[in-house]
Amino acid sequence: MIAVFKRELISYFKSPVGYVVLAFFFFISGFMFVNQFSSGSINMASEIINLRSFFVIIVPVMTMGLFADDRKRGTDVLYYTSPVGLLNVVLGKFLAAFFLQFILFINVFVHMILTAACKGVIDSGTWGTVIVYFFLAALFISIGIFASSITDSQIVAAIVTFVGILLIQLISVFSTMVSKLFAAILMSSLFRMESEKAGVICSRIESAIRWFDPFSKTNDFSYGIFKVSSLLYCLSFAAFFIFLTYRKLEKKRWAKG
Repeated sequence: MIAVFKRELISYFKSPVGYVVLAFFFFISGFMFVNQFSSGSINMASEIINLRSFFVIIVPVMTMGLFADDRKRGTDVLYYTSPVGLLNVVLGKFLAAFFLQFILFINVFVHMILTAACKGVIDSGTWGTVIVYFFLAALFISIGIFASSITDSQIVAAIVTFVGILLIQLISVFSTMVSKLFAAILMSSLFRMESEKAGVICSRIESAIRWFDPFSKTNDFSYGIFKVSSLLYCLSFAAFFIFLTYRKLEKKRWAKG
């Protein structure tokens, strides 16, 4: 696993991918920080929360070639002939992408140091957003790795990851739309349900959909309220997609065998 981790991490900087991601993230985070600094009000928690919206761009670029590129070149056969287990291959690639995300975040740590040096506030809410950032990163990277394992096209892998992350980011919007749609249907001439009963039903439907939203589950961290269950939710889904990736590779191994 360590050998795979090192190889994949180095490969990021042997291609334009690592430098493009670094440049993009540093520019966005730097722009946000300078903008806040010039306004005289620095809120690091707000900067980190805003940076999370760029997962939809950064993660697809980071993960699109992890498996797809090997499949295209035919070097994926090494997974099945090397003494390294398939699960270790998946974990090694996952950790390489996750560590690259940590390298990106060094820029934010620098901003936090500058904020503290300027007598700014770095409180529990700030550290809460930092913790959530990395747990969400783990979740989205696992989705990207799975997408990369099901195709030999980096473009297709990037698009699948982009759509997957975008849908997750829009869960709260989708839940509101579905709730309003059901309310309109239930109170229409077809059902003629009372608005109060329809409101209760629609509220439960909206809550059920929002349960899948990792952003709303971890929202309290920005206020310094830590919930282990929210972090376990992110880890569980990350483990689920890592397992799916492993099973996809395992299935191909038996197909080749």
